[in-house]
Amino acid sequence: MKILITGCHGQLGTELQSQLAAEHCALGPLPMRLQKATVIAVDVEDLDITDREATINYISRHKPDTVINCAAFTNVDGCETARDAAFRVNALGPRNLALACEKIGARLIHVSTDYVFPGTANGGIPLDECCVPAPISAYGQTKLLGEQYVQRFCRRHFIVRTAWLYSYYGKNFVKTMVRLGKTHDEITVVNDQLGNPTNAVDLAYHILLLAVSHDYGIYHCTGSGVCSWYDFAAAIMQEAGLSCRVLPCTSDEYAAAHPESARRPAWSALENRMLRCTVGDTTRDWRDALKDFFANWNGE
Repeated sequence: MKILITGCHGQLGTELQSQLAAEHCALGPLPMRLQKATVIAVDVEDLDITDREATINYISRHKPDTVINCAAFTNVDGCETARDAAFRVNALGPRNLALACEKIGARLIHVSTDYVFPGTANGGIPLDECCVPAPISAYGQTKLLGEQYVQRFCRRHFIVRTAWLYSYYGKNFVKTMVRLGKTHDEITVVNDQLGNPTNAVDLAYHILLLAVSHDYGIYHCTGSGVCSWYDFAAAIMQEAGLSCRVLPCTSDEYAAAHPESARRPAWSALENRMLRCTVGDTTRDWRDALKDFFANWNGE
Protein backbone atom coordinates (compact mmCIF):
# COMPACT_ATOMS: atom_id res chain seq x y z
CA MET A 1 0.00 0.00 0.00
CA LYS A 2 1.26 3.48 -0.88
CA ILE A 3 0.33 6.37 1.44
CA LEU A 4 1.01 10.06 0.82
CA ILE A 5 1.08 12.25 3.94
CA THR A 6 0.88 16.02 3.52
CA GLY A 7 1.93 18.32 6.35
CA CYS A 8 4.48 15.68 7.30
CA HIS A 9 6.45 17.93 9.66
CA GLY A 10 3.46 18.65 11.92
CA GLN A 11 2.32 16.84 15.04
CA LEU A 12 -0.02 14.39 13.32
CA GLY A 13 2.06 13.91 10.19
CA THR A 14 5.10 12.99 12.26
CA GLU A 15 3.10 10.60 14.47
CA LEU A 16 1.62 8.87 11.42
CA GLN A 17 5.11 8.30 10.01
CA SER A 18 6.30 6.95 13.35
CA GLN A 19 3.46 4.44 13.59
CA LEU A 20 3.80 3.31 9.98
CA ALA A 21 7.54 2.76 10.49
CA ALA A 22 7.03 0.82 13.73
CA GLU A 23 3.86 -0.93 12.48
CA HIS A 24 2.33 -0.52 15.92
CA CYS A 25 1.62 2.04 18.67
CA ALA A 26 0.44 2.17 22.28
CA LEU A 27 -3.07 1.13 21.19
CA GLY A 28 -1.89 -1.97 19.36
CA PRO A 29 -0.52 -3.27 16.04
CA LEU A 30 -1.46 -1.64 12.76
CA PRO A 31 -3.66 -3.53 10.28
CA MET A 32 -1.81 -6.15 8.23
CA ARG A 33 -2.34 -4.23 5.00
CA LEU A 34 -0.25 -1.36 6.37
CA GLN A 35 2.80 -3.48 7.11
CA LYS A 36 5.63 -2.58 4.73
CA ALA A 37 3.56 0.31 3.41
CA THR A 38 5.33 2.75 1.11
CA VAL A 39 5.14 6.21 2.69
CA ILE A 40 5.60 9.44 0.77
CA ALA A 41 5.90 12.25 3.31
CA VAL A 42 5.71 15.81 2.01
CA ASP A 43 5.43 19.31 3.37
CA VAL A 44 5.11 22.68 1.68
CA GLU A 45 8.70 22.67 0.44
CA ASP A 46 7.95 19.43 -1.47
CA LEU A 47 4.34 20.03 -2.49
CA ASP A 48 2.35 23.25 -2.20
CA ILE A 49 -1.22 21.95 -2.01
CA THR A 50 -2.56 25.45 -2.70
CA ASP A 51 -1.24 25.06 -6.28
CA ARG A 52 -3.93 23.07 -8.08
CA GLU A 53 -1.92 22.07 -11.14
CA ALA A 54 1.16 21.11 -9.11
CA THR A 55 -0.97 19.03 -6.73
CA ILE A 56 -2.73 17.15 -9.51
CA ASN A 57 0.54 16.51 -11.32
CA TYR A 58 2.35 15.33 -8.18
CA ILE A 59 -0.37 12.88 -7.17
CA SER A 60 -0.85 11.65 -10.75
CA ARG A 61 2.89 10.97 -10.94
CA HIS A 62 3.22 9.13 -7.60
CA LYS A 63 -0.20 7.40 -7.65
CA PRO A 64 -0.76 6.80 -3.92
CA ASP A 65 -3.57 4.52 -2.81
CA THR A 66 -4.41 6.92 0.04
CA VAL A 67 -3.66 10.57 0.75
CA ILE A 68 -3.78 11.75 4.37
CA ASN A 69 -4.03 15.54 4.51
CA CYS A 70 -2.47 16.86 7.71
CA ALA A 71 -1.56 20.23 6.16
CA ALA A 72 -3.42 23.20 7.67
CA PHE A 73 -3.17 26.81 8.76
CA THR A 74 -3.86 26.12 12.45
CA ASN A 75 -3.00 29.48 14.03
CA VAL A 76 -6.54 30.39 15.10
CA ASP A 77 -5.72 34.02 15.86
CA GLY A 78 -3.55 34.33 12.77
CA CYS A 79 -6.39 33.16 10.54
CA GLU A 80 -8.33 36.29 11.48
CA THR A 81 -5.64 38.61 10.11
CA ALA A 82 -4.27 36.40 7.31
CA ARG A 83 -7.57 35.28 5.84
CA ASP A 84 -6.27 34.78 2.30
CA ALA A 85 -3.50 32.49 3.52
CA ALA A 86 -5.92 30.56 5.72
CA PHE A 87 -8.36 30.24 2.80
CA ARG A 88 -5.68 28.92 0.47
CA VAL A 89 -4.36 26.27 2.86
CA ASN A 90 -7.55 25.23 4.68
CA ALA A 91 -10.04 25.42 1.78
CA LEU A 92 -8.29 25.44 -1.60
CA GLY A 93 -5.64 22.92 -0.50
CA PRO A 94 -8.19 20.21 0.34
CA ARG A 95 -10.09 21.04 -2.87
CA ASN A 96 -6.94 20.49 -4.93
CA LEU A 97 -6.17 17.22 -3.15
CA ALA A 98 -9.75 16.05 -3.69
CA LEU A 99 -9.56 16.79 -7.41
CA ALA A 100 -6.22 15.00 -7.64
CA CYS A 101 -7.38 11.93 -5.69
CA GLU A 102 -10.57 11.63 -7.71
CA LYS A 103 -8.57 11.70 -10.93
CA ILE A 104 -6.57 8.57 -9.97
CA GLY A 105 -9.19 6.86 -7.77
CA ALA A 106 -7.28 7.36 -4.53
CA ARG A 107 -8.80 7.71 -1.08
CA LEU A 108 -8.51 11.05 0.69
CA ILE A 109 -8.43 11.28 4.48
CA HIS A 110 -8.81 14.95 5.39
CA VAL A 111 -8.20 16.11 8.96
CA SER A 112 -10.58 18.79 10.24
CA THR A 113 -11.51 20.39 13.54
CA ASP A 114 -14.07 20.85 16.31
CA TYR A 115 -13.97 24.57 15.46
CA VAL A 116 -16.43 23.97 12.62
CA PHE A 117 -19.08 24.09 15.38
CA PRO A 118 -20.35 27.32 16.98
CA GLY A 119 -19.77 26.35 20.61
CA THR A 120 -23.31 26.37 21.98
CA ALA A 121 -23.73 24.08 24.98
CA ASN A 122 -26.06 21.60 23.24
CA GLY A 123 -27.46 20.63 26.64
CA GLY A 124 -24.07 19.28 27.67
CA ILE A 125 -24.28 16.51 25.06
CA PRO A 126 -21.14 15.87 22.96
CA LEU A 127 -21.57 16.70 19.28
CA ASP A 128 -21.78 13.74 16.93
CA GLU A 129 -21.50 13.65 13.16
CA CYS A 130 -25.20 14.48 12.75
CA CYS A 131 -24.75 17.96 14.23
CA VAL A 132 -24.76 20.90 11.82
CA PRO A 133 -21.57 23.01 11.68
CA ALA A 134 -21.72 26.80 12.08
CA PRO A 135 -18.19 28.12 12.71
CA ILE A 136 -17.59 31.46 14.45
CA SER A 137 -13.94 32.04 13.47
CA ALA A 138 -12.01 32.38 10.23
CA TYR A 139 -10.16 29.18 11.12
CA GLY A 140 -13.40 27.23 11.53
CA GLN A 141 -14.96 28.79 8.44
CA THR A 142 -12.05 27.94 6.16
CA LYS A 143 -11.79 24.43 7.57
CA LEU A 144 -15.51 23.86 6.96
CA LEU A 145 -15.20 24.97 3.35
CA GLY A 146 -12.30 22.54 2.98
CA GLU A 147 -14.57 19.76 4.24
CA GLN A 148 -17.26 20.74 1.73
CA TYR A 149 -14.81 20.72 -1.16
CA VAL A 150 -13.57 17.25 -0.17
CA GLN A 151 -17.13 15.93 -0.07
CA ARG A 152 -17.94 17.53 -3.41
CA PHE A 153 -14.90 16.54 -5.43
CA CYS A 154 -13.72 13.16 -4.08
CA ARG A 155 -16.08 10.21 -3.74
CA ARG A 156 -13.69 8.09 -1.65
CA HIS A 157 -13.26 10.48 1.25
CA PHE A 158 -12.94 10.43 5.00
CA ILE A 159 -13.27 13.69 6.94
CA VAL A 160 -11.84 13.29 10.44
CA ARG A 161 -12.57 16.06 12.95
CA THR A 162 -10.38 16.19 16.03
CA ALA A 163 -9.72 18.62 18.89
CA TRP A 164 -7.14 19.88 21.38
CA LEU A 165 -4.37 17.84 19.78
CA TYR A 166 -0.99 17.29 21.44
CA SER A 167 1.95 15.02 20.67
CA TYR A 168 5.62 14.31 21.29
CA TYR A 169 6.43 16.47 18.27
CA GLY A 170 6.22 20.19 17.57
CA LYS A 171 4.40 22.85 19.57
CA ASN A 172 1.20 22.18 21.50
CA PHE A 173 -0.73 23.11 24.64
CA VAL A 174 0.84 20.42 26.82
CA LYS A 175 4.38 21.50 26.05
CA THR A 176 3.46 25.17 26.47
CA MET A 177 1.98 24.50 29.92
CA VAL A 178 5.09 22.56 30.97
CA ARG A 179 7.33 25.41 29.80
CA LEU A 180 5.24 27.99 31.66
CA GLY A 181 5.03 25.75 34.71
CA LYS A 182 8.81 25.71 34.95
CA THR A 183 9.13 29.50 34.78
CA HIS A 184 6.00 30.76 36.59
CA ASP A 185 4.56 30.35 40.07
CA GLU A 186 1.04 30.65 38.69
CA ILE A 187 -0.76 30.95 35.36
CA THR A 188 -4.35 31.77 34.35
CA VAL A 189 -6.34 29.54 31.98
CA VAL A 190 -9.95 29.78 30.77
CA ASN A 191 -12.40 27.49 32.53
CA ASP A 192 -15.54 28.03 30.40
CA GLN A 193 -14.39 26.42 27.13
CA LEU A 194 -14.93 22.67 27.18
CA GLY A 195 -13.73 19.96 24.81
CA ASN A 196 -11.70 16.77 24.42
CA PRO A 197 -7.91 16.65 24.77
CA THR A 198 -6.56 14.29 22.12
CA ASN A 199 -3.23 12.47 22.11
CA ALA A 200 -1.92 12.29 18.53
CA VAL A 201 -1.15 8.60 19.08
CA ASP A 202 -4.87 7.87 19.36
CA LEU A 203 -5.81 10.03 16.39
CA ALA A 204 -3.12 8.62 14.09
CA TYR A 205 -4.00 5.02 14.98
CA HIS A 206 -7.67 5.47 14.12
CA ILE A 207 -6.86 7.34 10.90
CA LEU A 208 -4.77 4.34 9.85
CA LEU A 209 -7.67 2.01 10.65
CA LEU A 210 -9.80 4.11 8.31
CA ALA A 211 -7.08 3.97 5.64
CA VAL A 212 -7.81 0.28 5.05
CA SER A 213 -11.59 0.50 5.34
CA HIS A 214 -14.36 1.38 2.90
CA ASP A 215 -16.52 3.20 5.46
CA TYR A 216 -16.33 6.60 3.82
CA GLY A 217 -17.84 9.67 5.46
CA ILE A 218 -17.46 12.15 8.31
CA TYR A 219 -15.83 11.05 11.56
CA HIS A 220 -15.12 12.57 14.95
CA CYS A 221 -11.97 11.29 16.64
CA THR A 222 -10.99 12.77 20.00
CA GLY A 223 -9.91 11.55 23.39
CA SER A 224 -12.69 10.22 25.62
CA GLY A 225 -14.10 12.51 28.29
CA VAL A 226 -14.74 16.25 28.52
CA CYS A 227 -12.85 18.93 30.41
CA SER A 228 -12.06 22.64 30.32
CA TRP A 229 -8.73 24.14 29.31
CA TYR A 230 -8.30 24.94 33.02
CA ASP A 231 -8.85 21.29 33.97
CA PHE A 232 -6.46 20.21 31.24
CA ALA A 233 -3.76 22.63 32.38
CA ALA A 234 -4.11 21.56 36.01
CA ALA A 235 -3.78 17.90 35.02
CA ILE A 236 -0.66 18.71 32.98
CA MET A 237 0.98 20.40 35.98
CA GLN A 238 0.16 17.39 38.12
CA GLU A 239 1.50 14.82 35.64
CA ALA A 240 4.64 16.92 35.07
CA GLY A 241 5.25 17.21 38.82
CA LEU A 242 5.24 21.00 38.68
CA SER A 243 4.16 23.24 41.57
CA CYS A 244 2.83 26.05 39.35
CA ARG A 245 -0.72 27.03 40.40
CA VAL A 246 -3.39 27.17 37.67
CA LEU A 247 -5.99 29.88 38.20
CA PRO A 248 -9.32 29.94 36.34
CA CYS A 249 -10.66 32.84 34.29
CA THR A 250 -13.59 33.34 31.93
CA SER A 251 -13.35 33.71 28.16
CA ASP A 252 -14.52 37.32 28.51
CA GLU A 253 -11.72 38.05 30.95
CA TYR A 254 -9.19 36.46 28.63
CA ALA A 255 -10.52 38.39 25.62
CA ALA A 256 -10.28 41.67 27.55
CA ALA A 257 -6.62 40.96 28.24
CA HIS A 258 -5.97 39.69 24.68
CA PRO A 259 -8.23 41.71 22.35
CA GLU A 260 -6.46 40.33 19.27
CA SER A 261 -7.60 36.76 19.99
CA ALA A 262 -10.26 35.03 17.89
CA ARG A 263 -13.49 33.72 19.35
CA ARG A 264 -13.36 30.10 20.47
CA PRO A 265 -16.25 27.65 20.88
CA ALA A 266 -17.44 27.42 24.48
CA TRP A 267 -18.62 23.85 23.94
CA SER A 268 -16.86 21.74 21.32
CA ALA A 269 -16.89 18.31 22.94
CA LEU A 270 -17.21 15.69 20.21
CA GLU A 271 -18.79 12.23 20.19
CA ASN A 272 -16.95 9.52 18.20
CA ARG A 273 -20.18 7.86 17.09
CA MET A 274 -19.17 7.05 13.51
CA LEU A 275 -15.94 5.43 14.67
CA ARG A 276 -17.80 3.34 17.23
CA CYS A 277 -20.30 2.16 14.61
CA THR A 278 -17.71 1.26 11.94
CA VAL A 279 -14.03 0.47 12.55
CA GLY A 280 -14.32 0.76 16.34
CA ASP A 281 -13.39 3.41 18.88
CA THR A 282 -10.52 2.54 21.19
CA THR A 283 -9.49 6.13 21.99
CA ARG A 284 -8.37 6.44 25.59
CA ASP A 285 -9.77 8.56 28.38
CA TRP A 286 -7.98 11.89 28.10
CA ARG A 287 -6.44 11.50 31.57
CA ASP A 288 -5.01 8.05 30.75
CA ALA A 289 -3.65 9.28 27.41
CA LEU A 290 -2.01 12.24 29.17
CA LYS A 291 -0.38 9.94 31.74
CA ASP A 292 0.97 7.79 28.92
CA PHE A 293 2.31 10.88 27.18
CA PHE A 294 4.38 11.88 30.20
CA ALA A 295 5.52 8.30 30.73
CA ASN A 296 7.04 8.27 27.22
CA TRP A 297 7.95 11.90 26.48
CA ASN A 298 11.65 12.75 26.45
CA GLY A 299 10.97 16.32 27.56
CA GLU A 300 11.94 17.98 24.28
